[in-house]
Amino acid sequence: MAKVEIYYWTTCPYCTRARALLNAKGIEYTGHDITGDEGARAKMIERTGGPKSVPQIFINDIHIGGCDDLHAMDRKGDLDILINV
Repeated sequence: MAKVEIYYWTTCPYCTRARALLNAKGIEYTGHDITGDEGARAKMIERTGGPKSVPQIFINDIHIGGCDDLHAMDRKGDLDILINV
């Protein structure tokens, strides 16, 4: 199974939507709640190479983007392929 990580804020609707998709598909992930934690946010930004918005999602340490990117991958079937590699 792939290593999935998501950086999120507890009050972010896009974060909730991305986590709901992962949960609905039964994908185990490590969540990084960075709500109010500027140090953790700085680490996230360093990993993404620039994007500062949340959520930010990584699969097997590869940055795939945010909520819209995750849902687009799912619609195309790419998420299932990447998770099962």
